[in-house]
Amino acid sequence: SHLTLMSNDDIPKMDQPSCKRIYVERTLALIKPNAVDKAEEIEDIILKAGFTILQKRKLQLSPEQCSDFYADQYGKLFFPSLTAFMSSGPIVALTLARDDAVTHWKSIIGPVNSVKARETHPECLRAKYGTSDLKNGLHGSATFSVAKREIKFMFPNSIIEPFPSKEATAEYLSRYVNPTLLQGLINLCKHKPQNPCIWLADWLIKNNPNKPQICDGAIVEEVE
Repeated sequence: SHLTLMSNDDIPKMDQPSCKRIYVERTLALIKPNAVDKAEEIEDIILKAGFTILQKRKLQLSPEQCSDFYADQYGKLFFPSLTAFMSSGPIVALTLARDDAVTHWKSIIGPVNSVKARETHPECLRAKYGTSDLKNGLHGSATFSVAKREIKFMFPNSIIEPFPSKEATAEYLSRYVNPTLLQGLINLCKHKPQNPCIWLADWLIKNNPNKPQICDGAIVEEVE
């Protein structure tokens, strides 16, 4: 038997123009005090809509915390009522993820005013769980940049890294992943193990270029 090596030009290109690249996005959802008893039901709807719930916590905000969270609404007539209502009982905060998460979540919860929502968008969540424009049951981040701020507010330990560009991803794979993986596949072809997946996994762990190698018989110098 013999081993045939392929050049990069021989390897089939996986990134075809017809393939749509999906960008996963995050948004913040709040289940407000008047709908918190339906939290489990709402979470089920969220999951069925294709979202992943990355983080969840039940908490009760103080009026001061509500003022900070809704700082962009400061000065509006409804602001005191909003902060009083949002601090009146427990809420559930959720970090949601899926493609186009911000827009999709906004479309699911519907218009701000629950009374009008029942007329124009009767299937939306605010029509089902809300009673007014203030007590509308649910909150959703307005934009991606707002979502980053709101998620950080509700989950202070969150790290939201920007997604790398296609070019940056390709460069990273080419520089740090492909060379080691190629050597592993060459050795896999040479050894022809009974369980190739486990063999390759073990080989990659042992030959991880980012892991320091401990050599047998290392000389330890004494410091005088």
